[in-house]
Amino acid sequence: MAKVAFLGLGVMGFPMAGHLAAKGHDVTVYNRTFAKAEAWTQKHKGKAAKTPKEAAAGQEFVFCCVGNDDDLRSVVLGPDGAFAGGQLTVMCGGEQGPFDRAKPVADAFSKAVTLIGPPGSGQITKMMNQMCIAGIVQGLAEALNLGQRAGLDMDKVMTAISKGAAQSWQMENRWQNMIAGKFDYGFAVNWMRKDLGIAMAEGKRWSAQMPVVALVDQFYQRVQERGGGRWDTSSLIQPLQKP
Repeated sequence: MAKVAFLGLGVMGFPMAGHLAAKGHDVTVYNRTFAKAEAWTQKHKGKAAKTPKEAAAGQEFVFCCVGNDDDLRSVVLGPDGAFAGGQLTVMCGGEQGPFDRAKPVADAFSKAVTLIGPPGSGQITKMMNQMCIAGIVQGLAEALNLGQRAGLDMDKVMTAISKGAAQSWQMENRWQNMIAGKFDYGFAVNWMRKDLGIAMAEGKRWSAQMPVVALVDQFYQRVQERGGGRWDTSSLIQPLQKP
């Protein structure tokens, strides 16, 4: 088993670090709010560090799960940064040797870990992933809104269409909360807009048109303007339910 530092215990990071500990790895966690790191140690076997530097000292692997570039620079390059001293799909860019070393550790919180190509390839693949999700969720939101307004039995509707080509992870895991208007969980709209912004900037580099992504990004902006920046990305239905 490996010695691992895990920096960032948010919605995704908390359980990811837990999976590493459950697989027997020696895990030291850091979170900007130390109480969150202490809470993690009460639930999982591991140690809490007060700085990224302390967490990373002597470790074989350092995982970062933070919200944006500024957060990453802080935990990696800041005065006390790391470099000063289950069910996820992981897409990586890099060289084969380092990937082969890291993969057994990443397997602890992943169902698939794939080396896409040289450095940067994993990032572009992640952008593509977020683009696909954005389009799927918007289509699902519009379909659910139509069904509700038409007075259909949505349990019957979703049982029917989920068995065909329209089926998706978003449909299976989000439709009930979407029609109920429950969004206080999951992957935040703020982070999705960040991801879509990165994707659109990369698209300009490669002259790749993204008309649907740009439109859905505007819809997410409407959700933010309604105070839903921390809502789950499935909240795209909210402006349709309450124009």
